[in-house]
Amino acid sequence: MKKYIVIAGNIGVGKSTLAELLSARLGFEPFYEPVANNPYLADFYSDMPAWAFHSQIYFLSHRLRTQRQLMSHPGSIIQDRSVFEDAEIFAANLHRQGHLSQRDFDTYTNLYQTLIEFLPPPDLVIYLRASTPTLQHRIALRSRDYERSISPAYLEQLNMLYEDWIRRFTLCPVLTIPADDIDFVAQPRHLELVVRKVQEKLTGKDEVSFTAEEMNGAHP
Repeated sequence: MKKYIVIAGNIGVGKSTLAELLSARLGFEPFYEPVANNPYLADFYSDMPAWAFHSQIYFLSHRLRTQRQLMSHPGSIIQDRSVFEDAEIFAANLHRQGHLSQRDFDTYTNLYQTLIEFLPPPDLVIYLRASTPTLQHRIALRSRDYERSISPAYLEQLNMLYEDWIRRFTLCPVLTIPADDIDFVAQPRHLELVVRKVQEKLTGKDEVSFTAEEMNGAHP
């Protein structure tokens, strides 16, 4: 039976890497965050309050178009970030920062909520939770120029929005992975543990506790 998994989490937490590793292990097709050549970005960065709404509407339409393509794929898929995060995290953060007015944010949110009613929910959301220091460390390791200006305060604000969203999310089961402690790249046993937890939790919602025995490779 076809399955649809979303991997969610803050910048630098390891979503793309986990999507690649899980896809190889589970035989799923990975779908990474789509590149959007947003025609509003230059205007947005020069005047955020004037162009935030236009920019977010473009991203939303682009994401939803991609979402429909995913749904037509015949096999099981793993998606790196979803339409939910565009709205619940990044648009919400623009609103909190004062770049998106209440009127525009309400209009955007109403459109988003109406559109997602037409999309089938995932079978599972994997939420990678990491502290700000961990995110900073991983962002530094991948050395992307455009990420060098990301401040700890910005990452922390996104973390708070992620926590609020995942607490309210009820469309499908959620598997929360403590990414501060799990290194599924350097530690093969950690990847094995994540794979097993994913398989176990495809039909339920709770926050997984990774015990010391499991972390050290012992069988529970």
